[in-house]
Amino acid sequence: MGTNAWAQAGKNNHKMPAKTSIKKPAKPTTRKNRITPQIPGADRNQKNKIFLERADVLVADEKISRDYQILRGNVEFSKSGTRMYCDSAYFYEASNSLDAFGHVKMNQGDTLFVYADVLYYSGTDEIAQLRHNVRLENREVTLFTDSLDYDMVENLGYYFEGGKIVDAKNELSSVYGQYEPDTKNAEFLFDVELLNDDYVMHTDTLHYNTDTHIADIVGRTTIVSDSSIVYSSLGWYNTDADNATLYRRSLIVTKDGQTLTGDTVYYDRAKGYGEAFGNMILTDSVHSSILDGDYGYHNEKENLSFATRRARAREYSKGDTLYLHADTIRTFLEEGDDSMRVMVASPRVRFYRVNVQGLCDSMSVTERDTMLNMYDHCVLWNTNRQITGNVIHVHGNDSTVDYALLPDYAMMGEHIGENYFNQLAGKEMKAYFENEELRQLDVNGNVQLIMYPMEDDSTYNKLVDAESSYMKILLKPKQEIEKITMWPEVSGNVTPLYLSKRSQYFLKGFAWHEALRPKDPDDIFNYPEEEMKKLMGTEMAKRRSVRR
Repeated sequence: MGTNAWAQAGKNNHKMPAKTSIKKPAKPTTRKNRITPQIPGADRNQKNKIFLERADVLVADEKISRDYQILRGNVEFSKSGTRMYCDSAYFYEASNSLDAFGHVKMNQGDTLFVYADVLYYSGTDEIAQLRHNVRLENREVTLFTDSLDYDMVENLGYYFEGGKIVDAKNELSSVYGQYEPDTKNAEFLFDVELLNDDYVMHTDTLHYNTDTHIADIVGRTTIVSDSSIVYSSLGWYNTDADNATLYRRSLIVTKDGQTLTGDTVYYDRAKGYGEAFGNMILTDSVHSSILDGDYGYHNEKENLSFATRRARAREYSKGDTLYLHADTIRTFLEEGDDSMRVMVASPRVRFYRVNVQGLCDSMSVTERDTMLNMYDHCVLWNTNRQITGNVIHVHGNDSTVDYALLPDYAMMGEHIGENYFNQLAGKEMKAYFENEELRQLDVNGNVQLIMYPMEDDSTYNKLVDAESSYMKILLKPKQEIEKITMWPEVSGNVTPLYLSKRSQYFLKGFAWHEALRPKDPDDIFNYPEEEMKKLMGTEMAKRRSVRR
């Protein structure tokens, strides 16, 4: 009899037939019942052989059925180490099959127990079909469903109309699920949910081991907790250690507005940090910034992030985006009375913004006062001007530069045409800007000046060189010089260009570094080695070296 046939037969006979009266013979007879219980001494390990161990009532009546005998009360069967119990049953000895009803229980040793209201067992394919209020217990694992098929050969149970598996750590539910007690492996399909005290995981396909409590992510998955949301389609999650290794551009979104993605992402939710390898991107919507590189790290509890290997930072809070590159870029929250976000980049820093570009060995940017601090071999460009110094502090106001301060030697050049440059040098310099235009320049200590005044006909025909202790320059809109003041003593010369010598054109240590200037956002990654060597060999660099 096939599986469907015997199953249907069982289903059509949920109600036990009425008790049939059998007349006893008037005299003792040697006629035996058609089916008798197996003797106690029989080998219980025979392959696919079911033994009737006991029952309160056994009915074998051809008027009822030639195929099965009816058993009632404390019914017990055995099969290759498995025990089956029920209130009543139909036993098909010829096919080693049975239908069991009421308080159905199966157990293998002391580790696997299955409970149900109804059991249909087919000896042909060795499949046990358990229905209604099904519960499978395997040590700390419990499976709940209303329809469970159990393959006795493969030792594998599976449900297909909804169910859940609960272990010491998690509760997993799905439309389809299967569980293998030997390996502790479980597979879930369709509307899968993994739930515990810390987060909930949603997916349509999930592999899980109830011993290791590791979930293998093999489809589009979302993991939601009070601190973050994780999106992934491939990887694994260790629910004991609360960490994960994720692939295929997985994404982590924190409650504070940061996101972390990469080709491979390692995330430790318990410790609150993530690492990304390969095309890492870290965004911060609160601070309007993006950090990317080949490797990145973010600690949401310590508010610390960094990127390296082609690292880049983009800051767009002021309207005009700042693009910055360095070997390593870090961001962190500086604690104090008024916490302040800080970005530090080093070495080989290059940055680009529409109205200002620059480079240096290291740089920090503070959010609170919008201060950009440059250190060592610093060069800053604004329109046709170049400023160099050992240290440069640039203060931003909205999307424009407010002022620049050079406290430790400064030199400024302004290209006016061909090989002519207005030049200014001093120990300390402060430049004030308005609408991206220089409006005032204050220079203190050892002031040196070379400039080419523009004539009324917009030509240049003389060279002015001067020296003093202090100087102030005021400029009108469109960069027209309004007033130059030098004090207390001034020395210098005015020389017609046709009488000037080439040696008079430049201050000592002046060099125009246009070849180093980033031309666009992508140019920040280009690092002209030979030009940088020239910069490091300038008078500015030499003075810095001697001073240190």
